[in-house]
Amino acid sequence: MALLAACNGQNGQGDPAVQANTATAATSPMPATTPAGTVPVSGPKRLVLAFGDSLYAGYGLARGQSLPDALQTRLRGAGVDATIVNAGVSGDTTAGGRRRLAYTLDRLDRRPDLVLLGLGGNDVLRQVSPAETRANLEAMLAELDRRHIPVVLTGMLAPPNLGPDFAGRFNAIFPDLARRHDAPLDPFILQGVIGNRALMLPDGVHPNAQGVERIADRLAPLVERRLAELPRDDR
Repeated sequence: MALLAACNGQNGQGDPAVQANTATAATSPMPATTPAGTVPVSGPKRLVLAFGDSLYAGYGLARGQSLPDALQTRLRGAGVDATIVNAGVSGDTTAGGRRRLAYTLDRLDRRPDLVLLGLGGNDVLRQVSPAETRANLEAMLAELDRRHIPVVLTGMLAPPNLGPDFAGRFNAIFPDLARRHDAPLDPFILQGVIGNRALMLPDGVHPNAQGVERIADRLAPLVERRLAELPRDDR
């Protein structure tokens, strides 16, 4: 199934050195804009870190078309004064994310109000043991808990051609960790997009700009609700 390669980079970006360089370039806030005719932004300023792989990084898309861009536009259009920092790295695995998370957090101007965590697709691609994937995600969530940073998880599913044992163990990871860490969960980030040629790049495994908009339509209300639940301390 095409899902098997859903987050894989094609330029050697799975290499840890490339990941580090890409992470350094990616963690700058996107310009905050409010579309005409939408609700003026108000309330506390919110800093959101989008920490994931190519599905966050905007693989194959023009600047400004990534999922974090689309989410920021929707949040600000709803009146939420949110800035999203895109720390997506194409080709990244949960092991790579585990290695770079603390560094990424430490180089932000301040502690983020929320982290969007979306890794695991490249673990499926490489058929990494689900136990290892779970351990890496658990370690990242524990680090965020230690820093008192709330999380929204965007999940991934394993294709059935890897067998029921692998799929069963992998697919249980995100719901289990979401419950344990009280994190809202979008169960499958490519839901409603994967398999629809009109919403995918020619590679058949990454969403095009229209596909990103479809994902953002589903995900933005979840992020907005989670931000609304946070203490309203202005920073």
